[in-house]
Amino acid sequence: MVRPPLTQLDRERGHRLGTLLRQARGTRSMAEVAAAAGLSAETLRKIETGRIPTPAFFTVAALAQTLGVSLDVLAEVRAGEHAA
Repeated sequence: MVRPPLTQLDRERGHRLGTLLRQARGTRSMAEVAAAAGLSAETLRKIETGRIPTPAFFTVAALAQTLGVSLDVLAEVRAGEHAA
């Protein structure tokens, strides 16, 4: 299955999400947060840098729980309604 190319809006949303997750992670290591969320550190790095701009819902939910961030806040950031 071929995935359609990402739009500029998709890329911008991915960068906003990554910025918020990086800020929420604070001083905790990427490896620590990734392991707690059940992800690889490489996957978290790609999400934080926007290389995976549209991660799966369950991935975002696991990160939100691990970082103590509301899914509502993440949805607002992805929609561009909240400053990252």
